[in-house]
This record gives sequence, C-alpha cells and structure tokens, in this order.
Amino acid sequence: MLREDIVFGPIHSRRLGASLGINLLPQKGKLCNFDCIYCECGWNKDGTGDKTIPKAEDLQSALEAKLKQCLKDNVLIDSITFSGDGEPTLNPDFAKIIDITISLRNRYYPEASVSVLSNATRIYKDDVFNALKKVDNPILKLDAPFDEAVARINRPQGEFHVQKIVNDLMRFEGNFILQTMFLKSDDFDSSDPVSLQAWMDIVRKLHPRKIMVYTIDRETPEKGLEKFTEDQMRLMVKPLVDDGLDVQING
Repeated sequence: MLREDIVFGPIHSRRLGASLGINLLPQKGKLCNFDCIYCECGWNKDGTGDKTIPKAEDLQSALEAKLKQCLKDNVLIDSITFSGDGEPTLNPDFAKIIDITISLRNRYYPEASVSVLSNATRIYKDDVFNALKKVDNPILKLDAPFDEAVARINRPQGEFHVQKIVNDLMRFEGNFILQTMFLKSDDFDSSDPVSLQAWMDIVRKLHPRKIMVYTIDRETPEKGLEKFTEDQMRLMVKPLVDDGLDVQING
C-alpha cells in the first residue's frame, strides 16, 4: 500500500518524466470509488481507516514549500501530477486546489505541466470538468469497453456505465489524454479481438489528443495477472496509429 504525503517526490514516471506527486486523499489510507485489481495502492479494504482529506490551504502550504525547496536545489520537475492513494477528484476542494496549483506552478516552475490522473467517474460534475479543462494533461481512464469488463477490472463502488463515461468524455472535444491499462486475468484479456475492436471504436469516437496505453509495472493486489510486452501492445494499437492517432506505449 502506498502511503503518500500531500506532496511527494519528484519520482520518475514512465509517462510524465520527473513527476512531483500530489495526494489529495488520506495520507494513511486509501480513498477511491474504484477498487482496481491492478492498483499499486492495494485493495480499498486494506486502508487504515484514515479519512482525513487535505484542504486547499493544506495543499497550498505544502506545495509552495516543496516548490521553493526544489527550485533552491535545482531539482527538475517535468510535471506536477495529481495521483496519490485513490481518485483525486473525490476531494471536495479539487477545483480550488487546481487553481492554486496552476498559480504556484506559474510562479515557481512555469515550464512544468500540471497533470491529473483520474478514473473519469466525476467529470459529469461541472466543477470537476471545468477544473480538468484548465490543466495541461487531464489523463482520464477507460480500461475496457463493456460494463461487465469494467466491473471485473476496476470494481466500481457504485453504478457505472461505459456509455455514460463516453458521453461525459465527449464534452472535452478531444482535448484530453485517454489512459488504458492492458492486461490479462483469468476472465479478461485486453487483446481479445471483440473487446479490442470495441475499445478502438470508442477511441475513434472520442479522438483524444493522445492515448496512453500501458501495462502492469508493480505488484498487484490480485495475483496471477499477466502483462503485455511493448511489442504486443504496439501490434494491438497499430490500427489506431495507422489512423493517425497519437498513441504512447509504456511497458
């Protein structure tokens, strides 16, 4: 189980380079409305019960102190990244925090991007949607094209429908990054032709400015999951590349 401070790193990210992490969730627990079988933070039930969520002013003081120290130490920051131990948009101060972060980024590290890793379940909320529109990299998840597959992989904590998420993502008019985990389990295979084709049909409809395809990199709470090689994933997404879409592959 990862247990992150409000601001942590920078750490090396496969997708974002030198990434200064922001955790808007309990520092001693996990809070997420997904319970993904591959989550490096572990199962939701294994959290410690800590429910303390940082407020906007907590983030402001922690982030400014960290940026000042990094600048003093000449530390490279490519991205200020909202990830942490769960779904960052669950923080009720999320929209205000984004404004604070952009302001501090502009003051201390104007060349760094602001990135948010989200499962996209709360983009129907106007405050969340508008906040995500302000960041450089809204990176939004869709791991499978069918409700049953999402229920198996992501284990949503509540009602979930792929079509609703797709409709909500359409509001970005392509100005977002789609992230998809490719994996194999005992009853799901991202390379299954029917599933893969349905996922590519959704990608073509959404036409995001970039697609991040990645696979398992760390220990997973569910055992027996299989990862794909970069060559395998490259072959799987070749039709999208041939269509001119920007696909980033991380093994």
